[in-house]
Amino acid sequence: MKTLVGKRLSLALLLLIVVMAAAGCRTTAKEGRTEETLKLGLIPVEDNFPFFVAEEEGLFNKAGLKVELIPFNSARDRDLALQAGNIDGEVADIVAAALLRKGGTPVKIVSLTMGSTPAEGRFALVARPGTAVNRPEQLKGATLGISENTIIEYVADRLLMEAGVDPGSVQKVAVPQIPERLQLLLGGRLEAALLPDPFATLAEKKGGRVILDDTKLQRNLSQVVLIFREDAIKEKGAAIKKVLQLYGEAADMVSSHPEKYRELFVAKARIPEELKDTYLSPRFSPPRLPAEREVADVQDWMVAKKLLPAPYSYAELVDGTFVPAGGENK
Repeated sequence: MKTLVGKRLSLALLLLIVVMAAAGCRTTAKEGRTEETLKLGLIPVEDNFPFFVAEEEGLFNKAGLKVELIPFNSARDRDLALQAGNIDGEVADIVAAALLRKGGTPVKIVSLTMGSTPAEGRFALVARPGTAVNRPEQLKGATLGISENTIIEYVADRLLMEAGVDPGSVQKVAVPQIPERLQLLLGGRLEAALLPDPFATLAEKKGGRVILDDTKLQRNLSQVVLIFREDAIKEKGAAIKKVLQLYGEAADMVSSHPEKYRELFVAKARIPEELKDTYLSPRFSPPRLPAEREVADVQDWMVAKKLLPAPYSYAELVDGTFVPAGGENK
């Protein structure tokens, strides 16, 4: 009899513990807290800086989010981690998003992180120091350092076309690593190179001549996007939406007070030593969707290059549920 009573008491106690734990979980959810960790893959460049500011300012923790910013030294390593499911999302570009989807990893763009305006995220086609080249048409037959089949080559092609120069008239030289591309340019082994900032600024400082600059156009060619695996979007949608809101807050902090974050910027964006006292972080716009025109144009270029058999529809590549209506740049 005592044994039976003891078993019943033990069972009642166990049920009480389960109910209390469930209540605790409900309270946590009600307060907007989550035990899930959202893992973001980032390369240490200026494009990603607002995420590091959000981390530094404790915005994620204050919102009850567990966000892990995982650094990668190359886009290849970052993409492999996403394919393997080791990270939920990453900051990349439209070319990378389309290639990941083509390779069997279902991903979607949820927002721009840079490139809402032409002034954000400068890419420049820079001629070597001491060159006689000072006009785009003089680049015909010249060697041009690029990263093949990437956003770098896309921007180079589009800049040349906007200037009336056939991209096929230059001698493209594949140099994937940006620091190496810069050194080959400065050493005179390349006549020109396509470089993002801050490397374009450093090339100018060392005597290079900017021939074409994508911030001078009416559209941004080098848009940076935040992408997530579709399974992460399904399972962690609330966290992703909150992260975008906090990204917007951090972007405003950086844009309003760039000098305040200079030290963090130099460390996290790997700013070259020669520029650490003068080069400020760029301005960042609030989260918004990429324009349908830009998504289509990038993919048309990829199809022409045989990187894609056919373009994806806008809905296949972009998830519009995380950015408020009206945020899309038509």
